[in-house]
Amino acid sequence: MQFKKGYNWKACYDEERGLYTAQYGQYGGYTLYEITKEIFDRLEDAVTTELDACRLLDSGRRLYKSVDDRCGPPYDIVFDEDFRNLCPWANIPDSRGTVLGAEMTDAVVEVLASEKNNREQRREKRRKREEQNGSTDLQLS
Repeated sequence: MQFKKGYNWKACYDEERGLYTAQYGQYGGYTLYEITKEIFDRLEDAVTTELDACRLLDSGRRLYKSVDDRCGPPYDIVFDEDFRNLCPWANIPDSRGTVLGAEMTDAVVEVLASEKNNREQRREKRRKREEQNGSTDLQLS
């Protein structure tokens, strides 16, 4: 595995899986991303500012997000249930609050433009849940 890191961020290239992932943040918020080679290549060890790194990583696909901004109770959003397998290297904090359910996460992904990178993956997971349960959770497609 190859790593690049800077203030509040760390990115990884897993050569065996051809997978690029990253983490950003710490105390008040923490996010895991799947990123592209292009994003990884643009990150420079200890040169990229935190703001530049945040902007680059935010263009990737969110896998997991933990929020504790003191504007309300802490909560976690699991965008991809495989986030621990995709980022085995990451220092994932213990959950500090409520974990949003799959239906709520699906709604967030469908409504917010910032989550468009997750729509295809979430829709496929929702279809599989519906097939297993024989029901329809949330019809947003």
